[in-house]
Amino acid sequence: MTPQEAREKATANFKSGMNCTQSVTAVFAEEFGYSPEEIAVLVQPFGGGMSRMREVCGTVSGMLFCLGMLNSKKAKAGLKINGLGGDKAQKDETYATAQSLASEFRKINGSIICRELLGLVPMGSSEKLMNEKKTDAHEFSVPVSEARTEEYYKKRPCAELCGIAAEIFQRFLDEQSARDCSCGVSRCGTKWSNEADSGTAESPTAIGGGTQ
Repeated sequence: MTPQEAREKATANFKSGMNCTQSVTAVFAEEFGYSPEEIAVLVQPFGGGMSRMREVCGTVSGMLFCLGMLNSKKAKAGLKINGLGGDKAQKDETYATAQSLASEFRKINGSIICRELLGLVPMGSSEKLMNEKKTDAHEFSVPVSEARTEEYYKKRPCAELCGIAAEIFQRFLDEQSARDCSCGVSRCGTKWSNEADSGTAESPTAIGGGTQ
C-alpha cells in the first residue's frame, strides 16, 4: 500500500461513517492481524478527540493505536516486547516513536488538539485559555454525535485529517521496511524516530497545501 493509497482509504472510511480513529486504524488493521470490524469496536471511544471531549485528535490516537498493533505483531513474531512495563528500553522507544508521529502531524496541521483543528478555539490557545479559565473543555463536550450530512462534511476538516494521519503512518511503515533492522524484525521504530526528529523524513501534503 502506498502512502497515497493509505490516505485515500482513510478519507473514504471517514466519509463512509466511521469516526476519525476508526478511519485511520481500519486502514492498517488487517496488516496487523485484526479485522477492521474488531478494531472499530476497540477504538470507537477515541473518536472526536476522545469521545467528543475535543482533546487529542482521534486521528493522532489512531496512529498511536496502529503503533501498538505493530508492537503486538512484533511480539507475536518472537521479538521480546513486554507491554506490562518490564522492558523500559522498549517502552521508551515506543514513546519516542509516538511523539515523532504526533510531531509530524502537528507540523503539517498546526496542532494535535481536536478543538483547535476544528476552529473552536484559536490554534495553540487551548492550554492558555483553560489556565486562565476563559473556557472549559466541557463547553465542547457534547456526547451526541452529529448526523453525517453533506453540510457536515463541508464544514469539517476531519476526512482530510484522517488521510494525513494514515499517510504519515504508512510512510513510517515504509521507512521501517526499507532497512534491515538489527533486532531482526523489520519496521522497528528507531529509524523513524531519528529521522522525524531531525526533519529528514518526507512529509505528506497538508490540507490545502499549507497549515490548517
